[in-house]
Amino acid sequence: MSSVDVIVPCYRYGHFLRECIESVLAQTEVEVRALIIDDASPDNSGEVGEALSRENRRVSCIHHAVNKGHITTYNEGIEWVEADYYILLSADDYLLPGALGRSARLMDAHPAMGLSFGQAITRMEGEAANLVPSSGDGWRVLSGSEFIRVSGAKNIVPTPTAVVRTSLQKRLGGYRVELPHSGDMEMWLRLAAHGDVGILDQYQAVYRLHAANMSARYYASQYLPDLQQRKAAADCFLDTCSDILPDAGHMHRRLIELLARETVGFASSAFNAGELDLSRQLSEFARELDPAVVRSGRWMKLAFKRCVGTELWNMMRSPMQRMRSRARHEG
Repeated sequence: MSSVDVIVPCYRYGHFLRECIESVLAQTEVEVRALIIDDASPDNSGEVGEALSRENRRVSCIHHAVNKGHITTYNEGIEWVEADYYILLSADDYLLPGALGRSARLMDAHPAMGLSFGQAITRMEGEAANLVPSSGDGWRVLSGSEFIRVSGAKNIVPTPTAVVRTSLQKRLGGYRVELPHSGDMEMWLRLAAHGDVGILDQYQAVYRLHAANMSARYYASQYLPDLQQRKAAADCFLDTCSDILPDAGHMHRRLIELLARETVGFASSAFNAGELDLSRQLSEFARELDPAVVRSGRWMKLAFKRCVGTELWNMMRSPMQRMRSRARHEG
């Protein structure tokens, strides 16, 4: 029977922690252990973690005297893991029944696979999880290069579903402190450069969306910091994987081109919202990423919008949206 270690970073999520850990202990077909890392939470996370560790010998709990941040906490957990596979599971998320068994079976059958992931259900704050039936029982295996092409300049892996082969992770090292908001994206690219990636059709975990999410607070602070971090992740991928993948340079250029196009799209959205300074910053960043983006259709559309001005563009925009909507319904 394969084994899976589960790292559970926790900061101010004491009220979610028991549900998270119980979902881990209920997993079948694998041997599991869980490590709760309380990062100096000001709530009752430490007390809940200690109670859970007393109740079940498979659960351990450690506490930080001062807050060390999520990257340091993740890496501390990676040093602890010993099982065949491991997963990072935030204390506010939880696994669905059989998730780890499905992942382990797939990875057992494909020794070259360094990473597997599935789908996640989003649970909104104050609502019960919409536990829809599984989307299927299939799976796909992508080569690392295929995964990098499919993912592009985005993080397509729901973190609470990502199971990693421990031996490969130990060889490649942990998360990078210089990438606090795109560390996951860089990690999946790095793992993919060294192994295959499995994609399960099933729902594997529930991602809880609420006001206290670190990612929600970050992305709400405008587009630019996220785009800059994704650029840094792509650059880090090139620096660390160019000796492994013969076409890493081409892959990097493709990631940057896609990111530039996406940035122009955000600049256009900011223009529509009347955030003209943000739109200008985003378009300048897009051109820095890829000077050729100025020949794209997105850039030309944004240039036209700027020529006509926000007031006239928004007057033109509503009729065009109605026409597109009518065409979709009639089609």
